Amino acid sequence: MLNRPGQQGNVYQAHQQGKWDPRSSAYGRFWVDVPNGERKRRTVSLGLCTTQWLARLRLREYIERADVCPKHRFHQIPVPGTTFRQQAEWWMESLSTRRRRPLKPATIYGWQHCLDRWILPNLGNRLVSEVGNGALRQFVEILTAARLAPKTIVNVVTVVKFVVASAVDEEGDQIHPRVWNYEFIQLPLVVKEKQNRPTITEAEISAMLTTLKGRDAVLVALVAGTGLRIGEALAIRTEDFDPDCHVLHVKRSVWHRCEQAPKTPNAIRLVDVPESLAQVLCRYIKGRKGHLFTTRAGRLLDSRNVLDVLQRAGRQGGYHAFRRFRFAVLRKAGVPDDLIKLWLGHSQNLIDLYAAQLRYDETYRRGWCERAGLGFGLGELGYKFGGADSPGARCVRLS
Repeated sequence: MLNRPGQQGNVYQAHQQGKWDPRSSAYGRFWVDVPNGERKRRTVSLGLCTTQWLARLRLREYIERADVCPKHRFHQIPVPGTTFRQQAEWWMESLSTRRRRPLKPATIYGWQHCLDRWILPNLGNRLVSEVGNGALRQFVEILTAARLAPKTIVNVVTVVKFVVASAVDEEGDQIHPRVWNYEFIQLPLVVKEKQNRPTITEAEISAMLTTLKGRDAVLVALVAGTGLRIGEALAIRTEDFDPDCHVLHVKRSVWHRCEQAPKTPNAIRLVDVPESLAQVLCRYIKGRKGHLFTTRAGRLLDSRNVLDVLQRAGRQGGYHAFRRFRFAVLRKAGVPDDLIKLWLGHSQNLIDLYAAQLRYDETYRRGWCERAGLGFGLGELGYKFGGADSPGARCVRLS
């Protein structure tokens, strides 16, 4: 009797109007059936939710646990007259429960941002059946007039196509099949050579290490010297290193202060650390347990918050530039491609799989790791924590 197929509920904040406040408690409302045949509205507390999307996700999980709207009944058949906004809401809710190729929260968050910022204000009130090549062409003109980059326009349009394709019948066939005409739509081409890929130089990294202190300096040295993604670096625990900090086991990532699986299966890997950086890490983690980079209260850092570290050091852009720098250092040193892909967590091809046994040869890996080196000087960081810039420094083994 409690089942109401397709029910999503809604979320709100008491005495809050306009923009979502991450510091204010969130609440969810939904309908349940009572024995006398009537409906009763139920309200539940969802606690503090940094975004409205997160509040919706928590409410959806609560509804599932309460058996108000079971997963197997969630994918209801869209009725005639369904608006694009309604279909988009159903589609976003389904992403958190799908079993095949589950999505990372960061991906769902990015798609929700595309919907809220661009798609729903322009297409939300249209019927799903009306969103075809003509409507998409007008939408692309709006995005182009807003001076969005070609890659951004392609990403936003992709979300529109996903929503239209998500309307299916009881056989799983699309209700509104489309043959998208990209020439007619005037969808811009993405020229990889013209994409903005910020880079960083050896001199800039050395200058940053001179400006930054303590935890921030070690974080920058780590991502620049290993090519880790920033989420992977923030998820590192002391036990992820071998006793001499020569090898790092990447097992997890962090997004919005929550641990999750790394970006791809290939991201779960071994990363060899050059000797000079290994000595810095050994001295830095001495006496520490748990996560390597936390706030003073012991909380995980947020990847967006640590961008302030770069800005304080006079650097504009994100941490991915350090990943590109590491790739350049390895390539210039002539490191074999299979090792570069292993250390950076890139996808493997058949040739890489045939050479997989070389990855278990630690002497082989260490040789290439030391030959490539860091590509930058540790400066004061090396003297303080006993890196190669501090001759005779002894690496402290982990207990």
